[in-house]
Amino acid sequence: MGEFLITGGRPLSGTVTVQGAKNSVLPILAATILHRGTTVLHNCPRLRDVEASVEILRHLGCRVEWTEDALLVDAAGADRWDVPDRLMREMRSSVIFLGAILSRFGQAELSMPGGCELGPRPIDLHLAALRQLGAEIRDGGGRLRCEARRLQGCELTLSLPSVGATENAMLAACGCEGTTVILNAAREPEIADLQAFLCSMGCKVQGAGSSTVAVEGRQRTHDVVHTVMPDRIVAATYLSAVAAAGGEIELRGVDYRHLSTVTAALHEAGCRIHSGGDAIRLRSDGRLKAIRPVRTAPYPGFPTDAQAVLMAALLRSRGTTVFVENIFENRYRHVDELCRLGADIRVEGRVAVVCGVERLTGAAMECTDLRGGAAMVVGALAAEGESRIGSVRHIQRGYEDILRDLRLLGAQAEER
Repeated sequence: MGEFLITGGRPLSGTVTVQGAKNSVLPILAATILHRGTTVLHNCPRLRDVEASVEILRHLGCRVEWTEDALLVDAAGADRWDVPDRLMREMRSSVIFLGAILSRFGQAELSMPGGCELGPRPIDLHLAALRQLGAEIRDGGGRLRCEARRLQGCELTLSLPSVGATENAMLAACGCEGTTVILNAAREPEIADLQAFLCSMGCKVQGAGSSTVAVEGRQRTHDVVHTVMPDRIVAATYLSAVAAAGGEIELRGVDYRHLSTVTAALHEAGCRIHSGGDAIRLRSDGRLKAIRPVRTAPYPGFPTDAQAVLMAALLRSRGTTVFVENIFENRYRHVDELCRLGADIRVEGRVAVVCGVERLTGAAMECTDLRGGAAMVVGALAAEGESRIGSVRHIQRGYEDILRDLRLLGAQAEER
């Protein structure tokens, strides 16, 4: 096991229900330790990153069980505040446990997090926010040692609207005395989902979705049942796949409002799209046209996580499309692999220029990161013949079963 075999060059058609959001469930799993009781999460995707979070929770002393359609977390017995290096290395998002552990125990010890290598993603913003709330943090030997005899709410301003720093600050603020106001907060829908979860638990949080989030600390919590929001990046991947290969797809269980920049780009490229209720329908003839420059930006701008899959969708487009990556430095690691298919892509710093080609041919590719791996799948579906994609563990960090979903659309795809 460990590689995908995909035979492309054929249209796709069918209906897919979108899984729960990876970027939403991970901070929610960290938040479960704020309550000395039980949490039930519906629409929780079974991903490598979720399993890593489950192992962290178990290490902390929580009881975690999968039921038929939900994940149950009982944090009543949590009695540890350290996360070992082997668990932290599994994913970059593991740092989100810092604020929650500190909130509950007043101390935390973690190693530096792992995950995809997308260039510098310093956690300085996380640590600066926690220090403003009263935490003392020492960094040495690759470990973070945090103590807070008393967390105190305050007004703190993030120098950048970092999603992770906003979430960490929200979780730590739940254990503060008084009110915390987070200015220049990230506005992503996943932060609104975290707020909804915290409020269902009994916390008082408001403002998520805007640039100002307020948290009233030290509220009484209670058991909670929560349904995780749909994954907008998974949805963007499947829309891009059908746009590239041609055919028709109906995505169900999705909030089309969260995908407006992606669907606008695909519409400009020539796809016919209808959105309404909890569904998006897309039809494509497989030969798209170039679009205006795509510039990634914090929400509500074009999501950096969808940049690679949209790029893959435009490999056979008529004309030239420019991508400007404004979030991560190394977000073009998939380009060399896509060029193995016959794509014409030129990169200079943060700019990638995609010149559409008439034909793509199946090739062997190697995943370098989660979203780049998904882009290789999209490219393989548009290419004639068989493609082999290795190191698919990266893809499995964010997609519950991407091959199952693609086979529902009629794709010829298997894992070996």
